[in-house]
Amino acid sequence: MQQWARIAILGAMFVVAYLLILAWQKDYGNAEQKPQQNAAVVSHEVSADLPNGQTATAASDVPQANNAATQQTTDATAPVSQQLISVQTDLYHFWISPKGGDIVRVELLNHDKNKDSDEPFVMLESDAKRTYVAQSGLIGLNGPDSNPKGRPSYEIEKSSYTMNDAKAVKAKDGQTAKVLSVPMVYKTADGVEVIKTFSFTEGKYPVVVNHKIVNRSAQNWQGQMFGQLKRDNSEDPGKSDQGIFTLGTFLGGAWGSPDEHYNKLKFANFNEEKLNVEATGGWVAMVQHYFVSAWVPGEIKLTQNGQPYAAKLESRKSTDDMNIIGFTSPAINVPAGTVAEVDATFYSGPKIQSELKDLAVGLNQTVDYGWLWPIAKLLFLGLQFFHGLVGNWGWAIILLTILVKLILWPLSSKSYRSMAKMRVIAPEMQRMKEEFGEDRMRFSQEMMALYKREQVNPLAGCLPLLLQMPIFLALYWVLMESVELRHAPWLLWIQDLSAMDPWFILPLLMGATMFIQQMLNPQPADPMQAKVFRIMPIIFTVFMLFFPAGLVLYWIVNNSITILQQGMINKSVEKERAKRDEATPVN
Repeated sequence: MQQWARIAILGAMFVVAYLLILAWQKDYGNAEQKPQQNAAVVSHEVSADLPNGQTATAASDVPQANNAATQQTTDATAPVSQQLISVQTDLYHFWISPKGGDIVRVELLNHDKNKDSDEPFVMLESDAKRTYVAQSGLIGLNGPDSNPKGRPSYEIEKSSYTMNDAKAVKAKDGQTAKVLSVPMVYKTADGVEVIKTFSFTEGKYPVVVNHKIVNRSAQNWQGQMFGQLKRDNSEDPGKSDQGIFTLGTFLGGAWGSPDEHYNKLKFANFNEEKLNVEATGGWVAMVQHYFVSAWVPGEIKLTQNGQPYAAKLESRKSTDDMNIIGFTSPAINVPAGTVAEVDATFYSGPKIQSELKDLAVGLNQTVDYGWLWPIAKLLFLGLQFFHGLVGNWGWAIILLTILVKLILWPLSSKSYRSMAKMRVIAPEMQRMKEEFGEDRMRFSQEMMALYKREQVNPLAGCLPLLLQMPIFLALYWVLMESVELRHAPWLLWIQDLSAMDPWFILPLLMGATMFIQQMLNPQPADPMQAKVFRIMPIIFTVFMLFFPAGLVLYWIVNNSITILQQGMINKSVEKERAKRDEATPVN
């Protein structure tokens, strides 16, 4: 009974893990992609698809502004340089187009394209291969981005910035940081000046995009700020191909608000399940494996103090099948002779939970650990703690496994002790089986009496497997979703703990430890059970060939500690039984 239960649980673990991977691929992996649209080679202008007023043509793939009047200002700015603005910080290399002030390319300097390349990971780009850009501006009655003549052409001071141009700025928390400001200016013929400024903070990924409206005209100025992400249907460049599995997480849109912290929206559903929510403190994003781009609406400042605004969060498909998710602010009225400011924060980079949590409520949940997130979160915090001590994620996994085994030691010891007793009384059970032969009822009665006399629970050996299963699956998601472990080396040939072992050494070691562990268990008396029992390590070894090396490392250490623990308990129980047999008089 006990052996069949253990085999059933092992088989269930195998099947459930496989089904979870399939479900993960269905829900989070990349859906079949449509043929890539040919995007223009990087230039100073990206096709519009911007928010607009109700006067826009039917072909305009944009949400509507709050007013229906025609944009009235004219472009009095001289043509700007055709060059993109290059901004390089310690974390980013940005390219900004003077035409509209769109972010058309972002390279992450601290993250490689792949483990065999020193090229930086490209987050945003606009070229013949892929279109993924971040756009922002002012729309509405007087917004320059609503001009039927096209996006505003901003005047720029220079076309290249580095952190050497940064200045020390005192933040709200009293800390001083180096902030690089990249200003762009647009002037209208009637005296309105729009100053669009990108502010980069040293050591930080969030970028503040501020629009300052200086109304020197004789009339009221009215408009709205928008921010949006525009992406085609190309594959996720961050996914990894591992043997028979193509491991990837959710690729699509996401949004959140203080009431609904985290919601996913597949690209295919951008029209059918269109996002249309108004929220203060909300955010919109596009999520991919390990990385995220997001807009977080900020404040409107009409006087000295700024106030957070209720933004309208929206999603849609453009006429050329681009995926667009973004926000628009409420109408901003700037009386003649006054100044107003409106801003938002843009994030494009790794899914670092601490930074995302501080940026907006629920944005850190783009690090999606699935339905086992409470366990996964604890495991990740443990990994972070040990990594801080040893500076290597591989050793951190080993130390975390030891900690988990120590926590579960008292509970698992009871199970292993019961299994050890089963092992000791195995000869007695075999004798009873031979004695009672085909009388199964008598055999069952005598066996239950033996269990009671020896204080053995035949199902106790299943408990360690049941405890390991959720931890195993939660750690799988931690390794798949935590960017901190992306391309993280351990030692020798293991140079990426989030990828499979290229030489398959760890899976073979795992199979060996599983076999040794089974030899310490009571062996099935039934030949069929024994055969199934012997083949399980082979099945799991094949299965583990394509799992992340970090997960296989966890299983090896877990098995090794179990072998040590079970070996000690087996010897202890055998000694106790030997002493009891010596003290029992022979009839």
